[in-house]
Amino acid sequence: MSEQNKALARRWFEEVWNQGSESTIDELFHPQGKAYGFPEPESVLIGPEGFKTIHRQFHKAFGDIHIDIDDLLSEGDRVAIRWTCTMIHNGDGLGFPATGKKANFSGSSFINCRDGKLTEGWNFMDLTKMTLQLQNK
Repeated sequence: MSEQNKALARRWFEEVWNQGSESTIDELFHPQGKAYGFPEPESVLIGPEGFKTIHRQFHKAFGDIHIDIDDLLSEGDRVAIRWTCTMIHNGDGLGFPATGKKANFSGSSFINCRDGKLTEGWNFMDLTKMTLQLQNK
């Protein structure tokens, strides 16, 4: 089960984030699944439609999104991922106009899987670092 869940996590980051695939969200995110901590630490997104709303906003504000998985550990139904994201702020968002700047930040995600779907995910990321990179001249 652990290897299947690692493959699920890899596919999620590659297809959902690097390729921007909404159909993969429908396929891999449980209908009652919950994602915590994105985009704000207190945020809770429920189901594929809830997640797709934020996914669209993020892809509207940023292009060339690429997430590298730095570490991936799995035990049973749980997967821990440490990752690094790079992207270009080429759309309005975050409360200020597009800067055209490249930004990067690191984060981690801890997910629970059941029957080939993500049922819960806790996300921790340094969006303050990213915002500061974009605001600095």
